[in-house]
Amino acid sequence: MASQNKIIVVTAGGAYAWVIVNALANRFDTLEVVVEQPESKALFLKRRARKIGWLQTAGQFGTMLISRFGKRFAQSRSNEIITTSGAQPELAPEIPVTRVSSANASDCLDLIAAKKPDVVFLAGCRMLSKSTLAAISCPVINYHSGINPKYRGLAGGWWARATGDHENYGTTVHLVDAGVDTGETLYQAFLTPDPRETLMTDSLAMAAGSRDIALRAVEDALNGNLQPSSSDLPSVQRFHPPIWTYLMTGLVKRVW
Repeated sequence: MASQNKIIVVTAGGAYAWVIVNALANRFDTLEVVVEQPESKALFLKRRARKIGWLQTAGQFGTMLISRFGKRFAQSRSNEIITTSGAQPELAPEIPVTRVSSANASDCLDLIAAKKPDVVFLAGCRMLSKSTLAAISCPVINYHSGINPKYRGLAGGWWARATGDHENYGTTVHLVDAGVDTGETLYQAFLTPDPRETLMTDSLAMAAGSRDIALRAVEDALNGNLQPSSSDLPSVQRFHPPIWTYLMTGLVKRVW
């Protein structure tokens, strides 16, 4: 489908983000990607520790390490997801890319101001500050790997599986406000988790199964037909499980 509307996707990259970006690019031919530099782990951990304390932060960092280095052991499942879904986990080379220091930095805002997009779509980037949001005049939409508001934040798929809440395993596309995934919902995809999923494969599996809601949300934004809604689910911000919780859940419930 040809389109004269301008779409900018802001992301830090990664397989699940590229699945969503490629799906959008296959539909909208004037899409451009802005890739921000990853936030340093030191800054990330300091901010997390101020929120929840150093003990919990250290435990979560242990799980993050397992997730990072365990991806090689989950590669077979990841390959199966890619093969069966037709998802594209590498950014297509023809998509225009600009690299910036941060989604909240002046180089990113200057680029958005110059491009004058009709919609800004976020997929796996850091939270936008209030001042950044105020400087963007078009709708800002986010793809989130979890069902909002019950699984805001991180590892939404794992938490749904770990608590046996399989009916709320899925993803959300929502308007962006200054909170952590607190903006009003545009679309949600409720998926059935494969028993073989792990913390290392949830986001890829969910992205492969919910590309359509990203397309529908952007289409609505371009047509001026956004219809946000709220939910009566409890609102909970999730973090990576601390390593002791992750290991115990795996050993007892076989949920990894």
